[in-house]
Amino acid sequence: MRIEQAADEHLEAWVRLRTELWPDSSFERHRAELAQFRANENAVAFLAIDRAGHVVGFAEATLRHDYVNGCETSPVLFLEGIYVRPEHRREGVAQALCQAVAAWGRSADCTEFASDALIDNLASHAFHTALGFVETRRVIYFRKLL
Repeated sequence: MRIEQAADEHLEAWVRLRTELWPDSSFERHRAELAQFRANENAVAFLAIDRAGHVVGFAEATLRHDYVNGCETSPVLFLEGIYVRPEHRREGVAQALCQAVAAWGRSADCTEFASDALIDNLASHAFHTALGFVETRRVIYFRKLL
């Protein structure tokens, strides 16, 4: 397994993985989001590529200059999304992706690496804990129609 920074040649495979992680958005919407993401100088993505050359995972991250819950510095390296195909989980792929993201963040002078997860996504909580993330606070969002 190798970890590479995302490139044009991997775009379609990356979009397919995004649709597996976030199935509520269409393939076309993911492609449009990636066009914006890739144009952002404060964003990076790394891909996990198996020996056969198949893209089997990705991690997307940004440098956030606004306030990030639980953090004390700016910018903060923020893990926007991470996904590894089920048949490649528990092989250290996500850890390797996060290590590549962290190295990129350190090169941008970040000292904090943050992420988030939905309150009921216990698998994500366990994943973050296993990689050394520490929970900082829980938030529930509210809205009211006007």
